[in-house]
Amino acid sequence: MKIVLSPNPYRDKGLKAAQAAQRVLREAGAETCMSLPFSLEKGSGLELPAHLKFVSMEEAFQGADLLVCFGGDGTILHAAKDADAHHIPVLGVNLGSVGFMAELEVSELGELSRLTKGEYALEERMMLDVSIRREGRTIFRDLALNDAVITKGAVARIIDLDVKSDGVLISRFSGDGVVIATPTGSTAYSMSAGGPIVEPTAENIIVTPICPHALHARSFVLDRSRLVAVRMGKLSRKTAYLSVDGGKAFRLGGSDQVELRRSRSKARLAKLTNRSFYTIVNQKLGRM
Repeated sequence: MKIVLSPNPYRDKGLKAAQAAQRVLREAGAETCMSLPFSLEKGSGLELPAHLKFVSMEEAFQGADLLVCFGGDGTILHAAKDADAHHIPVLGVNLGSVGFMAELEVSELGELSRLTKGEYALEERMMLDVSIRREGRTIFRDLALNDAVITKGAVARIIDLDVKSDGVLISRFSGDGVVIATPTGSTAYSMSAGGPIVEPTAENIIVTPICPHALHARSFVLDRSRLVAVRMGKLSRKTAYLSVDGGKAFRLGGSDQVELRRSRSKARLAKLTNRSFYTIVNQKLGRM
């Protein structure tokens, strides 16, 4: 069994967690290789252990059975989309502050030995195809596991947005923006904006206004088959930006339409524990 280890060096200082996991897996008979999820920023001052060998993700994924990543939800989001392209499941080890998507905490690394015995299950998560249409052309495409967020620019006070489902207007409001989330992303920005918590294995599209200036503007939970379209109001001359899964923001023009629909691709997460989603929510949100 070949397992790729992908540590976030900004979270895993000295890659201590990744090295501990490597020892556990090798003792259990697994072949391992290590690959960074992104290039280090120049001037970051981070030094990687000299004795470790790193390969590119493309090389690491060849013949791999599983990807184990170390970091917060952002690291896992990034890794899950890379792994999806190669049909490789992902297991997350939480080194962040919340970590809803992580299967293990760093204190549970010993559980990784069960992977080589096949003692794990796979859980599929819905994803969204995100695109921008401009004058009849598609100028942007991305894949969202958590959410796509349309927000106002730094100068604009608010933006006017029209949200449609299968061509029918479902909400028109002014505010700071809107979050279109998957069930996995319902516990992220959408929840902070007042959206509902949805079981991550469900298949729905959640539309949540951000600080709307209207009492009628509320979250909608839509059927998975809907095509959601968002554009700025016809008279709006303000600037808005689209960010997918917290990635680099794309500037929207006044006539642009952001379209979102359920993707054929699905993220696959490896499960080693039997922890209930509701137990995790209560623990992470400090209810218990």
